[in-house]
Amino acid sequence: MGTAAAPLIIKRKSKLGNNRIPERDGRKVRHMLLPPARWTRDHIRMISGATIARTPRIFSNIAPVEPSIAIWDAWPVQDETGHPVDVGGGRQLWMALAAPRFEDPDDRHAHARIHLLLLESDGWRHLGPAMPDGFSPGSREWSGSAVAGPDGRTVFCYFTATGRRGERTISFEQRIFSATATLGTSGGVPRLEAWRALEEILVRDPAHYMSTTEGHGEVGKIKAFRDPAYFRDPSDGQEYLFFAGSRARSVSNYNGVVGVARREAAASPGWRLLPPILCADGLNNELERPHVVAHQGLYYLFWSTQRHVFDPAGPSGPTGLYAMVSDSIFGEWRPVNGSGLVFANPADAPAQAYSWFVLPDLSVTSFVDDWLTEEARSFGGTFAPFVHLKLAGATADVAR
Repeated sequence: MGTAAAPLIIKRKSKLGNNRIPERDGRKVRHMLLPPARWTRDHIRMISGATIARTPRIFSNIAPVEPSIAIWDAWPVQDETGHPVDVGGGRQLWMALAAPRFEDPDDRHAHARIHLLLLESDGWRHLGPAMPDGFSPGSREWSGSAVAGPDGRTVFCYFTATGRRGERTISFEQRIFSATATLGTSGGVPRLEAWRALEEILVRDPAHYMSTTEGHGEVGKIKAFRDPAYFRDPSDGQEYLFFAGSRARSVSNYNGVVGVARREAAASPGWRLLPPILCADGLNNELERPHVVAHQGLYYLFWSTQRHVFDPAGPSGPTGLYAMVSDSIFGEWRPVNGSGLVFANPADAPAQAYSWFVLPDLSVTSFVDDWLTEEARSFGGTFAPFVHLKLAGATADVAR
C-alpha cells in the first residue's frame, strides 16, 4: 500500500500583516484549535498616558431609568448578525442587570436580575424583570446575550445563573444556561412570554477552566464562568458563545481567560466547550463580558476590565475597553493599538463608566459607575451616553 500524500497547505498573507492563515485546497482551515492568545505585562507596558484614547467626561444628565432601581450590564435583543432587533417604530428591546438601589452599590450583585428595557426615540422605558419569578435556576442572574431567531418572534436568551435558587448563604457559583421565550406585545409594549427550554448548555471542563467555587466573594477576586455572548461568523454561519473564565491550575490569583464554545449538532446539549481563546494569566483576574464584532473582514474580540483587577505587582492598565483583532476566530489574535487598550475613562473620572458592549455599527453602550471625583462613592446605576469607535486594522480610537 502506498503512502498517502500530505495535505496541501497554502499560506496567504493576513490583512493584519505577517501572520499567516493556513488553507487546504484553496479553502480556509476552519476551527483549528491553537494555543490561546496571550495578553501580557509587555502589552500593558506599551500604554502611555500621552496616547490613551479617552471617552468624554459625563457632567450631567445622570437620570435613572427607574428611580427605585439601579441598572448596569446591558445588551440588546439582537438578530443573528448582531444588530439590535426593531420591535416596531424603530424601537429596540434591551436587557440589563438590575437591582434595588443600596447604600453600598456593590450589594447589588447579590440581588441582580435581568430586566427588560425599551429604547425609544425619547429615551429608555423600564419594563420589569425579563423572566418570571422562580424560572431562573440561580439565586440571581448575571450577564448574557439574547438573539431573535429568523421568525422574529422566538428569542434565545443566554445568561449566567449565579448561586442556586433557595440557597441560604449567597454563593458565587456560576453556570451558563439558555432559555427560549416568545416576543409578543401587550398594549403596544413588547414582552417576552412563554419562557421555556431552560437548559445548562456549558459544563465547565476542569482541564481548562477553574471552578467558580474556589474564588473569593470579594468584588474583583471572584472567579469567572459567566457572561455568554452570542456570535455568528459571517464567513460560514458557524455559531459561537464567548464568555469570561478563569484559567485552571494557575499559580497566579490573576488568571482571567476568554472562553469559547461552538454550536455542534453532535455535541450535548448542542454546544461544544473549547479551550480558552485568550489568556491573561499572571496579569488580570477578570476579562469581563467578552464579545466579538466582525468589521471590514476582521474580527474584534472586546472585553472590559478594571484597574483594580490587575496583579498589584504591576503593570496595571486603566479601567477601560480592551480588544484583540484577528483574520478569523481561530487565527492569530493581536492586541489592538499594541497594548489591547481601545479607550479608557477620563483621567479625572477613572471609574466614570464600565461594562462596554460594542454593536456592529461601532456604537458602544455602558453604564454610569463612579462618575464624580469626591472620595465618597457616586454610583450612577444608569445608562451612560453612547460613544462610537473608529477601527482600522489593528488600530482603534474614539470617534470624535
